[in-house]
Order: sequence, then C-alpha cells, then structure tokens
Amino acid sequence: MPCWNAARYLGRTLESLAAQTFRDFEAIIVDDGSTDETPLVLADWAARDRRLKVVRQEHQGLVAAPQRALDESAGELIARMDADDIAHPRRLEWQVGLMQERPEVTMAGGLVRMFPRAAMREGMRRYERWLNSVCTQEQIARDMFVENPLAHPSVMMRAEAVRGVGGYRDAGWPEDYDLCLRLYGAGARFEKVPEVVLWWRDQPDRATRTHGRYARTQFRRCKVHYLKALHLGDRGRVAIWGAGKEGRALGKHVRRAGIEIARFIDIAPTKIGGTLLGAPVEGPEAVRPDEYLLVAVGAAGARSLIREELNGRGLREPEHYRTMV
Repeated sequence: MPCWNAARYLGRTLESLAAQTFRDFEAIIVDDGSTDETPLVLADWAARDRRLKVVRQEHQGLVAAPQRALDESAGELIARMDADDIAHPRRLEWQVGLMQERPEVTMAGGLVRMFPRAAMREGMRRYERWLNSVCTQEQIARDMFVENPLAHPSVMMRAEAVRGVGGYRDAGWPEDYDLCLRLYGAGARFEKVPEVVLWWRDQPDRATRTHGRYARTQFRRCKVHYLKALHLGDRGRVAIWGAGKEGRALGKHVRRAGIEIARFIDIAPTKIGGTLLGAPVEGPEAVRPDEYLLVAVGAAGARSLIREELNGRGLREPEHYRTMV
C-alpha cells in the first residue's frame, strides 16, 4: 500500500485490513514522503499490529512507491490497495481461495463499489457498471484494450509473474494498465471474485484525476503501443471503425506509431465518402477480413452492436479486430 498525505482516511483503511478473515498476511505500507500526520497514524497502528511493516522514503511518486512495496515483500501473492479505500472483510480470503483453486490465474480482481455515491457523475457510474460486468477470463481478455478491466487497488497478483515482467515502471502512461498489458502479453490469465471486494474512494484530488499520466491521451498511447507489439506483428496498416471524436483521436496515435490507416468505417451517411486524417471514410461493407480493424466508437451500446456485426461476418476478436473504446 503506497500512501502520501493520507492521514485523513488511513485509519479507516487500516481498520478494514485488521478486520480481514484471512489473517496470515503482511501489510507493507510505503509512506512516500508524507508531510501530514500519516507517519503518526502508521506508527500507532504498527505498534498495535505486528503485521504492518512501514517503509518511509523521500517522495518519489506513483510508480516508485508500489515498486518499493513489491521489492520489500516476501509473499508469493501480492495484494494491492490504496490508502483511502476500504476492503471487504473477506477480500483476502476470497482472492487467496480463488488463486489456490485456479493456479493458472495470474491476477485476481473483484467487483468494486465506488464512493461517496452522492458525488459520482454518470460517467463514473457507467465506468463502475462496465468494470463489474467484465469478470471472467474470456471477458477480461476481450476487453483488455477498452480500458483497464481490473481496478488495480482491488487486485491480487502472483509475485513471481509480476517480477518476471519487470514490476512497475514509468512509461509516461498509467503504470497499472502498463503492468496488466505486459502480463497479458506474457500469457497471464485474469479472473475476478464475483463479490464486491473493495469500496473504491473517488475524490476530486485523486491522482487518476489530476496527474498527467492518467489523461486519456496517455491511455491511447499505451493502447497503441501494446496493440502494435502484441497484435499487429508485421502489419503496417489498419482500418478504424469510427469516424467521430474517438476514431480521430485514436487515429492520430496510430499514425504517430508509424501505422498506416487504410480507411475509416462509419455508418453515418454524412461522413461516408469523405476523408479523415487523409484516409477515406467508407461504409461497413468495406470491412475486409485481411485488414486488422480497430473499433473506436464511444456511443452507448455501440460496442456490443459492432461486435455482433463483425462476429456475424465470421471475424473474431482479437484475431481480426480489437475494440479500443
């Protein structure tokens, strides 16, 4: 658990760890140079619970702190958590049980409940619904390029696998998504406990809202980087379904990665026949099975409709196409 100036919420978070039904764990808390009362809160808790190991370092940020915790850990299984969230009392019990029963699973997540509910906007509610609908190995693999399908503070991982891909690293984009995609590329399997394992705090000053590495443009950079490495191989061109805002934004990153855009696909008559980023915009009949297709349509419900259309033509994900939004 990395923490930085977390005194306001830290006590409730540590209470949820102390209440775990699975008792055999070590909690490694990396105080990343806090300037508030975080060190006092941690010292008090560590004096009462010998399972807490507090590591203090100069402030190094969002990547160095979880990596330091990983370096300090001796367990075969590593659970991540943030310093302002609340774990279900059976979180560790459920996740350890899953990973013992399913040795092929590299990372086990769970359902999440975001809070405080009153302040949540519809976009976050929609994101929560999507997260909690993507649970099985097949669903997670299918949606791996839509967004990170596992809320990272909710996951448990096999330490050997995480270290095997290099642990946490700073690539300029979200470090948790980067780790998941490297594990995915190494053949990892992902699964979720079908229960709410974590109450995930959403607040205006959280890093995912304020730090540049979590901007949408960085997510797109990350996706295109791993798309090229894992799926395109020697292919130097793709088609993009979606000639709107999402398709245009994705197309810019695709071109910056040195990948040619053969065409855009869209259903809007006003767009068909035009051009976007120098490529023609054509109707769905122009989809070709020998041309890797990226789906980038942000409208509600579009993802499932386009998948249904493509699967009906005998195309399969990820062999022939990838849903990117």
